[in-house]
Amino acid sequence: MTGVEWVWVQYRSSYMPDLISGQMQAAFPVIPGSLEYIRTGKLRALAVTSATRLEVLPGVPTVGEFLPGYEASSWFGVGAPKGTSTEIIEKLNNEIDAIIAEPNMKARLVGLGLQPKSLTSAEFGKFIADQIDKWAKVIKSAGIKPE
Repeated sequence: MTGVEWVWVQYRSSYMPDLISGQMQAAFPVIPGSLEYIRTGKLRALAVTSATRLEVLPGVPTVGEFLPGYEASSWFGVGAPKGTSTEIIEKLNNEIDAIIAEPNMKARLVGLGLQPKSLTSAEFGKFIADQIDKWAKVIKSAGIKPE
């Protein structure tokens, strides 16, 4: 979106020691793996790539605040095999929603830098389709090819 050229460095293991020591100038680490380094001042968070600021890092702006429309977040979901009954899907969804709504569990997830979100099966299906469409456009625009 900005035309900035980055040098991609593939690591076989964690790049965090090189980032903390200053051998690497910048990275896009996941929040759960970098949060403690940010809290202790070993890393400086410049921005988060989510659409909104994180509860756990409220003073850290989003990239979108500087570059409108930017959003690149990791997400997790639970799926079931094709053909699973609607009854089972709804029961599973209700149980997961109840768990992430529990104050202790929600606080624990937020404390890790996660943003729990409840979606219906249809909403999750649409979300996945939207993500496929979004990232397909990025891959095409960047000319990324499988290796």
